[in-house]
Amino acid sequence: MPDLPTPQNAAEAALLSECWDAVLSYADLCTSGSASATLLATEAFTHGIDELRAATAASKSTGTGRRALRLPRIPLLLASVRTVAAAWETNGLGHRLDPDLRLWLHSDKAARYIGPPLHRPLALRGLRDMQEPDAVLLWLAEVESLPMSAVARRLGLDPAAASSELAQVRALFRDRCHRNHLDTPMNAYCRSYARLLDAVTRSPSAETPEDLSRHLARCVECAEAAACLRLHGGGLPAALSSGVIGWGGLAYLERRRRAAEAGMIGGRTDAAVDTGLNEGKPVRPRIGRTGILVTAVLVSALALTVSLMPFGGSNGDDANAAQGESTDGQSLADTGPSLPSGSTTKSGSRSGSGSGTGTGTAGSPTVADSTSRPAGNSDQEAQGESSSPAGKQGGVTGSPKSAAPDCRVKYEIVSEWPDGFQATVTVTSTKALATWSLGWTFKDGQRVGQMWDGTFTQNDSHVTATAADYNKTVAANGTFTFGFLGSWTGSNSAARNFTLNTASCQAVG
Repeated sequence: MPDLPTPQNAAEAALLSECWDAVLSYADLCTSGSASATLLATEAFTHGIDELRAATAASKSTGTGRRALRLPRIPLLLASVRTVAAAWETNGLGHRLDPDLRLWLHSDKAARYIGPPLHRPLALRGLRDMQEPDAVLLWLAEVESLPMSAVARRLGLDPAAASSELAQVRALFRDRCHRNHLDTPMNAYCRSYARLLDAVTRSPSAETPEDLSRHLARCVECAEAAACLRLHGGGLPAALSSGVIGWGGLAYLERRRRAAEAGMIGGRTDAAVDTGLNEGKPVRPRIGRTGILVTAVLVSALALTVSLMPFGGSNGDDANAAQGESTDGQSLADTGPSLPSGSTTKSGSRSGSGSGTGTGTAGSPTVADSTSRPAGNSDQEAQGESSSPAGKQGGVTGSPKSAAPDCRVKYEIVSEWPDGFQATVTVTSTKALATWSLGWTFKDGQRVGQMWDGTFTQNDSHVTATAADYNKTVAANGTFTFGFLGSWTGSNSAARNFTLNTASCQAVG
């Protein structure tokens, strides 16, 4: 595996450390495992930095003082990931890549990025035609989702004027895309809509004519142009990420947005140490975001268990609590009615529809335990209508409680424009899942177009989203999130009738 490039000075070390986080995040989407992700990120990072340095040296040698038009650092390095992934596929290393990426690399969509310049995606051409400071500002704010205070600090801008400057840069990007759209070779039918498309996308209050809407639904290039030219409605980040990155652009955008909201990117002073970018120091292993989140969940669960231990109803409860957790993952210190996590089997294997065996809830772990459950567990108890006998749970008596929902769903429309929208779905499951499938119904006939962190099927108004290979497993009381782009006409009310692995799910605000 090649070593990461050595920074030439402290300023470059800071820049490279910020870029490395983005490159590793995208490489993780492109590969089938963490080891392959690190290898792909390292090779792509080295390739991209060498390209940047060669271009800088060539620009200095000409003596013009102006750089050749190119992408800013982060999108250029992300494009390098795509280039190295294509080389892996060609050289027999495709088994390390995501299967969907391998299919994309052999499609006409991938060919556009290396084909004639005038046929490349419009967002890619528009961003490349901008001066580097403007392009960096646009990318950091729109795709990396950094708050304007962090963007201003990183670029040395006046925080009070950063927002207005971003508005000017957006308008500049639109102008570049409009010029490139007119220069694009297109048939007479598409060209007849070019002037109308420009007029409709300039005003946030302009309505899209029905014939233009039908054309945009059938023509990929004109739909891309509409997304780049329409600065209102919140569709610009998706247009940038999809057009510049290509495969996985929307998934990368969602990852960066969630990471920025959690405060996990942007401005860590020790980033150069963590990524091995300090001169003369070896690369240290990184702990992924998934590992951090899992650790946080485990620590929270442990703290909850400890806090419940002193509240036993009798000495017998204290003795049970001192023995730790029961085999089905429930603390023995809990008193009162509790919901079982699933049906019990003698073999101690998982049961549920997700694995094709047993009768429990899909994906829930079930382990035999004759000491913590009565031998004759009934279906009524497995459904949560009654709890274990009070005598076996610390002697607390009371009437049976109705079952709480097994899952909660938060459906959030992130942004909306006249004929489309972006939504994020966050699901919390009280039970552990080996895999998941979430279904819902649209009231107003909305259609899902693209989805990240999952795959989908749609039958009329009913949509079913299923897990990707990397996010199938969900811990008890854990969450998973996916997002999608959709289209709508007339009205765009929230989805309803959610089901998780065919069981009803509660929608929350």
